[in-house]
Amino acid sequence: MQQGARLSAAMEILADMEGHHRPAAMALRDWGRTHRFAGSRDRAAIGNLVYDVLRHKSSLAWRMGADTPRALVLGALAFVWKASPDEINTLCDGSKFAPSALSDTERQALQTGHLESAPDHVRADLPEWVMASFVRAFGQNAVQEGQALSARAPLDIRVNTLRASREKLKKALMRMRAGQTPLSPLGLRIAPPAASLQTPDARLPHIESEAAHGKGWFEVQDEASQLAALLTGAEPGLQIADICAGAGGKTLALAAAMQNKGQIHAWDRDKHRLRPIWERLKRAG
Repeated sequence: MQQGARLSAAMEILADMEGHHRPAAMALRDWGRTHRFAGSRDRAAIGNLVYDVLRHKSSLAWRMGADTPRALVLGALAFVWKASPDEINTLCDGSKFAPSALSDTERQALQTGHLESAPDHVRADLPEWVMASFVRAFGQNAVQEGQALSARAPLDIRVNTLRASREKLKKALMRMRAGQTPLSPLGLRIAPPAASLQTPDARLPHIESEAAHGKGWFEVQDEASQLAALLTGAEPGLQIADICAGAGGKTLALAAAMQNKGQIHAWDRDKHRLRPIWERLKRAG
């Protein structure tokens, strides 16, 4: 697909979501099913654009002076992907499958849109009703915290200390430039790539295809979950109940902390959520 066609697809998906109140993942999936010609890179690029719009919807609508799917996609290209107005104008040439040409109003917004006079909840890309809670929690850093949450999330992984050390794992994943997590002593973090017109399909690596994962050296786990497991104080010889185990990420973290000495009862009310734990336990040792 040409870049212009990808923009049109993103606009179509956003309109579908708004018109039918559908989650992004469902709308993207159904679009892919009805457009089989779109390859994996096309779907990745379109998904990147849709999710970047959703992350920055309030600030993009303010900058563009409109919250239509077209305005939001054009705004995301300019203010998130850092495309120039001329580059966007070239893509919107009105040719087959491409968006129609930019209006004078759109061109002006792309050139001069700013947030200097925007209210705090717009600058933070938060719903207005939640801003007061953010201020209570974060004080003068509320806007900064909201902006951080609007950015693409990194990928956190936890070393399985039964099979590897953090330094050993970091070396194995050297080409991914994984750095240490700021709080968890067991984690590595891979920064998210920034999408642009030059790299529209940029995405995090498929980390679970790495040989180190097959050897049980690590598990994908957010740093917050790593910290939750660490704060339990699990140690060898204890008996622990993981009452909402899900797929077993924290169960595995607890097992490593206990050095496989003791008992862990992993339980979840939904047996389907618990099902993946068997393969993960075997791989992790």
